[in-house]
Amino acid sequence: MSTSDRLIESTRELLWERGYVGTSPKAILERAGAGQGSMYHHFKGKPELALAAIRRTAEEMRATAGAVLDGPGTPYERIRAYLTREREVLRGCPIGRLTMDPEVIASDELREPVDETIDWIRERLAHLVEEGQEQGQFAPGLDGEEIAATVVATVQGGYVLARASGSPAAFDAGVRGLLALLSPQSCSQS
Repeated sequence: MSTSDRLIESTRELLWERGYVGTSPKAILERAGAGQGSMYHHFKGKPELALAAIRRTAEEMRATAGAVLDGPGTPYERIRAYLTREREVLRGCPIGRLTMDPEVIASDELREPVDETIDWIRERLAHLVEEGQEQGQFAPGLDGEEIAATVVATVQGGYVLARASGSPAAFDAGVRGLLALLSPQSCSQS
C-alpha cells in the first residue's frame, strides 16, 4: 500500500472513531506509520486528506449498499438484505457519524460526499418501494420517499441506540420492527 493510501485509510479509521475534530495530523501519521512530511507531500493539509478519506468511505458505502439493493430478489427481499447486512453496529455508521461532526457539516466540500451518499441510498430505496408497489408487494398508498427516509432513519437511529446501550440488540429490534411493517403480508392487509 502506498503512503498516500495508508494516510487515507488511517484517516478513514480515525474519522470513524474520533470524528474530524478529534483526528489530528499527528494521529494520522502515527496510525499510517508515515513520517512528518508525508501528509503534506501528498495532500495540502488535513482538510484535503479528510476529503479523500470521506470520498473513499462514501464510495465504499455506496458499493456495499448497491450490492444488496441492486442484487437478486424481490424489492422487499432487497430492502431486507440491506437492513440485515453485516455491519459493525457498535462502531456506528462511518458516514452517519460525520453528520454529527460540526466541522464536517460546516464545510460544503467535506459534507458533499456525505450528502450524496445518503441521497443515493434514499433514492435507491424509494425506487425499490415503487417497484414493489408495481408488483403488488407493497400497499399502493405508501410513499416511496417517506419509506426510504424511514429505512435510513431506522438504520442511523439503530446505530445510536446500539452504541448508547452497548449492545446491537436495539439496532436489531428496530430492523425487525420495520421489516414487520414492510412485510408484504402486513402491506396487503392495509
